[in-house]
Amino acid sequence: MANITIKDIAKALNFSVSTISKALNNSYEISAETRKIIIDYANQHNYRPNRLAKSLKIGHTNSIGVIVNSFFSSTFLAQVLDGIHKASYEVGSDIIIMQSYENVDNERACLDSLISKGVDGILLAPVSETSNSDYINLINEKHCPVVLFDRINPDIKTTKIGVNEYKGALEATQHLIDINRKRILFITGDKFGDNNQRIQGFKKALKNLDIPINPRYMVFCNLENTDELDEKISKSILELREQNIAPNAIFGATDVITTRSLGILAKLKIKVPDEIAVIGFANTDIPFSLNPSLSAIRQPAKDMGYMALKKLLELIECESNTKRASLYETVLLDTSINIRNSTTLQ
Repeated sequence: MANITIKDIAKALNFSVSTISKALNNSYEISAETRKIIIDYANQHNYRPNRLAKSLKIGHTNSIGVIVNSFFSSTFLAQVLDGIHKASYEVGSDIIIMQSYENVDNERACLDSLISKGVDGILLAPVSETSNSDYINLINEKHCPVVLFDRINPDIKTTKIGVNEYKGALEATQHLIDINRKRILFITGDKFGDNNQRIQGFKKALKNLDIPINPRYMVFCNLENTDELDEKISKSILELREQNIAPNAIFGATDVITTRSLGILAKLKIKVPDEIAVIGFANTDIPFSLNPSLSAIRQPAKDMGYMALKKLLELIECESNTKRASLYETVLLDTSINIRNSTTLQ
């Protein structure tokens, strides 16, 4: 069967060829309703764009670079990538995925590699809220649009897609306090400072009830190396127990920290939640398979990835930096809290 063309779609739906083309390229000039009609019809009839012709015509490679920290160890990032791929199938973009492994120098090397490949735009989950800020701003202005997702760097002038981390951390901490767990070990990455919204949400929940913030319950770990991460968590827990100030709860600030904390406690033969309750940011799809099942702040990861690519394509379509800058926005998606056995006594 011959491939359906833009002209075929235009004739079938009674739209102009120009309208069909703009809709398939996610142009802001076409209403969301019309775009949906056209994209749905194109998908139903297995439309495939002529990528070579398009590249020659508009001077684009039709490829998008994506930089994440390490999708092999994070269910959250795997789900973000799922959303990105879903959006890419709808518009026919090629995706090039690279990993920074939580390292600032690696992140810059990934950026250089993608620029050398001539990508039309870059989706970036930064190593930290401040990593490579000046360089990313330069790329966004001189080379190609960059959209940030997951971690929000306030110094980069572009569109940013994240979640309401402050609200999620506030809710998680409040839940621990509600079950009378006030000696909370907060574990996060060593590249995150006091302005990090998860840290701010955690501290705000304590402050609301006049619970002192004990710096000894703040643990900053190297997320580049899981062996070092496990050792740091284990050492922190054991030292606090030896000093008779044992924590009775753990709040993990990342997907990896939260899920690995359960395994570490099992290895130390510390009962969850009897001795230490566990909650944190985690997007695992198998919470009931963990022992015990994990209470977690869940982020709309697929939605984040899908939206990030769609917003990037809007910026790519802009003919000038001025027009592009007028579209910059920060979108914070809502989190949800799932209470399970890791914080609920049987």
